[in-house]
Amino acid sequence: MFKKYYRSSFLIFSFSLLITLSGFAQSKTLAKGDAAPVFNAQASLAGNEFNFSLKKSLAKGPVVVYFYPSAYTGGCDAEAHAFAEDKDKFTTAGATIIGVSGDDIQRLNTFSADPNYCAGKFAVASDAGGKIAETYGLVMTPPRLGMKDVRGIALNHGFIPRTTYVIGKDGKIIAVFSSATDHISATDHVEKSLAIVKGL
Repeated sequence: MFKKYYRSSFLIFSFSLLITLSGFAQSKTLAKGDAAPVFNAQASLAGNEFNFSLKKSLAKGPVVVYFYPSAYTGGCDAEAHAFAEDKDKFTTAGATIIGVSGDDIQRLNTFSADPNYCAGKFAVASDAGGKIAETYGLVMTPPRLGMKDVRGIALNHGFIPRTTYVIGKDGKIIAVFSSATDHISATDHVEKSLAIVKGL
């Protein structure tokens, strides 16, 4: 089912590629060793809304905070699917996963429960105004006119550059991966962050 649905989103790949090649407007991102800004955000897990707290999650262990442009677009869908597939490995390593995008909570309720993507295995949070991303040095860019997701629904929210932060239990950033500057694929973010949390 996933492969069939993903193939149908082939045209969206051009959107993902365009975003990567053009590069998001981006200020200096936080780096390894920096203190990760704590945040609370409206989030969804398996379609159920709740208040995500980075501080509370860090009390349990390391947290992988991954920012992504939009639910229901090629690269972001593949990334969410890969995180869902490896969720048990992250859990075994004691790590929490939280995805953050400019999507509103209604879109994320659907995306978080979608068996092809988040599959109810990890939470995704709404940063509709880009305020959380800004604290991490990431700048949200506006959507392009006429852009639609794989379901044919217009994308009218801003996009956050695909960037992953692996944060240690002490609140310090252990690693940062950016598709724009490190030239890595969406699924590379999953593989790299998993390797790091396994090594902690």
